[in-house]
Amino acid sequence: MIRWVCDVFMGQLHIDNILKDMENVNVDGYLLSDFSNIRYLTGYMPTSFAFLVIKEDPVVYVSSMDGELAREDSSVEVKNFESFSSFIGDLKSEVSNLAIEPTLPFESYEKFKDDFNVSCEKFVNKQRAVKTSEEIFKIEEATDIAQQAFREVNFIEKHDTGVLENIAAYELGFFMRSNGGECESFDTIVTSGSNSSLPHATPTSKSLKDPILIDWGSKYQGYCSDNTRTIIYSEKQHEIFDIVKESHNKAIQAIKPGVRCCEIDRVARDIITEYGYGDNFIHSTGHSLGLDIHEYPSFSSNDNTILENGMVMTVEPGIYIEGEFGVRLEDSVKIDNIGRILGKLPLKIE
Repeated sequence: MIRWVCDVFMGQLHIDNILKDMENVNVDGYLLSDFSNIRYLTGYMPTSFAFLVIKEDPVVYVSSMDGELAREDSSVEVKNFESFSSFIGDLKSEVSNLAIEPTLPFESYEKFKDDFNVSCEKFVNKQRAVKTSEEIFKIEEATDIAQQAFREVNFIEKHDTGVLENIAAYELGFFMRSNGGECESFDTIVTSGSNSSLPHATPTSKSLKDPILIDWGSKYQGYCSDNTRTIIYSEKQHEIFDIVKESHNKAIQAIKPGVRCCEIDRVARDIITEYGYGDNFIHSTGHSLGLDIHEYPSFSSNDNTILENGMVMTVEPGIYIEGEFGVRLEDSVKIDNIGRILGKLPLKIE
C-alpha cells in the first residue's frame, strides 16, 4: 500500500512537471500511447492499447479488455475507448493545441491532424531521463537479481561440459525468475566462438565455444537491468579484453554531472582507436535504461545531452573482429556526483 501511494505521488509530480512544460509552449493537451510512458505517469501498464491525455484533468482511455486492470492500477481517471470519433469529440471540447509523442503511429496522427494544431514533443522522455530514488532502487534490485542468476549458471562449467548456447540462455532466464525477477529485460544473448563478433547474436543450438559473450538483464517491478560479460580463453582474446576493459573503466571515471554524453562516448572510443581497433567498435558506448531497456539519452557521438545526478546509463564498449570473435563489457552506472557502478560482478570471470 505504501509503495502504491508513493507511485501515485510520483506520477502526479511527473504530470505536474509536464503541465508546466506544456504551458511554456502553449499546449493544452498532450497525447500519449507508448505503454511505458503511460505506466510511468499513471501506474497502469496497458496490455492492448490505450491513449493517455495529459491536461488539467488527465484521462486515460482504455479498451474494454483492459478496463478492470486500468481502474485498479491507474492514478488518473479511466474512460472506455469507444471509437476515434467519440474520443476526438471529447478532446475537441477542451483541447485545441495538441502535442503528441514522437512514437505515436502515423496512422493515429492522421486521425488528429485535421482537428487540432498538432506538434511533437518529448516532455516524458526528458522526465524519465532523471530517475527518482525509488526508480534507482528498482534498477539496483534488478541488477542484483540478474548478477546472482549469472553466478548460479556458472558459464565456465557449462563451456567445459559442452552445454548448448540456447540452453545456457534459458537457464539464465530461469534463475533470474527464481531469484525474484519478473522476466528478462530483453532476449538474453549467449553467444560464443566466431558468432561473438555479432553484437546482437541469437543463441544457437551449438555447444559453447570460446570466447563466451553473455548480454543479459532482469526486470524488477517493471525496471530493467543490463550487463555484458565476455569469458576469454586465448592470448589474443586476453589482449582485446584488456583494451575493452581500459575503455570501460576510463569512460566510467569520466562520468559526472555537467559532462555531455558525446564526451563519454569519445573517451571510450579514443582508447580503442589508439590501439588500432576504432573500426571494430561498431556501436555507441551506452544508453539510459529504466522501464525500457533503451531510453533517452545515449552515450553516442551525436548526443549533446548534459549528464545530471539521478541518471542511470550503461557503459558497454566492445571490439568485434569479423569471423574471429568479439569482446564487450557492460555495466549500468548511476550518476551520483560520480559514476557509480551498480552491482558487484567482476569484469573478468575466471
